[in-house]
Amino acid sequence: MPHIQLQRWLYTCLLVSALPTLCLGLLEGLYCGKENCYDVLGVTRESSKSEIGKAYRLLARKHHPDLHRGEEAKALAEEKFKLLATAYEILRDEESRTDYDYMLDNPDAYYAHYYRYYRRRVAPKVDVRVVIVVTLTIISVIQYYSGWQRYDAAIKYFATVPKYRNKALDIARDEIQAMSSKDRKSKNRKNLTKTKQKEELERIIRKVIEEKMDVQGGYAKPTLWDVLWVQLIISPYTLFNWLVWHAQWLWRFTILKQEYGREQQLYLIRRYMGMGQHQFNSLEERQIEEYLELELWQRENFEAWKAEQDEEMKKKLAENPRYKAYRRYMKNHGPGRITFED
Repeated sequence: MPHIQLQRWLYTCLLVSALPTLCLGLLEGLYCGKENCYDVLGVTRESSKSEIGKAYRLLARKHHPDLHRGEEAKALAEEKFKLLATAYEILRDEESRTDYDYMLDNPDAYYAHYYRYYRRRVAPKVDVRVVIVVTLTIISVIQYYSGWQRYDAAIKYFATVPKYRNKALDIARDEIQAMSSKDRKSKNRKNLTKTKQKEELERIIRKVIEEKMDVQGGYAKPTLWDVLWVQLIISPYTLFNWLVWHAQWLWRFTILKQEYGREQQLYLIRRYMGMGQHQFNSLEERQIEEYLELELWQRENFEAWKAEQDEEMKKKLAENPRYKAYRRYMKNHGPGRITFED
């Protein structure tokens, strides 16, 4: 019995010692720990930010470790100085002070206190606007650089295709002959190796292709107008043009029933085909002229042409040996399926 009474007495003492901090809502490891941040600075909850700053500066000068001698006194002053700095950091910021006041007013909401405290500690300190600006800039740079890579790949491809390469050689024939005569007259002809001559020829061919070849679609030469940043800046202007264009279309071709021009015809053909502007621009001029001759901007003509294309594609697939083998397999075995025997 005396042993049990002793345990009860110890539990009572621990509860009594912890009761003040529990009632005040002070938690170890949060904010100023068991100390009240207002009491640490000697201010009240009604004190203004300037009063809190003034109190902190006075106490910081008083308890600065450099003003104390002896290891023990210096250690105590350093601990006090850290506590003062922590209290000031908490109370000078409006949001952290609001969270701290919430903890004092709601001592039972332990989990909410921990969440509020560590959310602020772990959250990034960088302004969200800065993050957005940096992200858009990185995307724009990557977009512009990848556009140049695609354009360079297209030019290199055209330089290897015999049709375009021969055309470029015909166009640059005078420049190539001038280069050859210059090499023959050069005193340092021995230094002009075949490799250098070949590199110079490829440079001329590439130059001609870049000047004469109108690369469209996703491999077109990139411009700053295509960059995401520029598109966002001019988006109000783009939206305004879009609204004006559709209003004119409604007025001219829906209400007034005017005849379509070439631009409108190509727009209708592209829309019926479900192609983007860059994709449609990448088509050959001969193919576009064929679409115009067939008057595919008219819905009934396009549907008839589409049916013919589908039928022709079915015939080509029927004559394809691989497709025949695939159809025989599907006929004999049916669609693939997974069973327990597999």
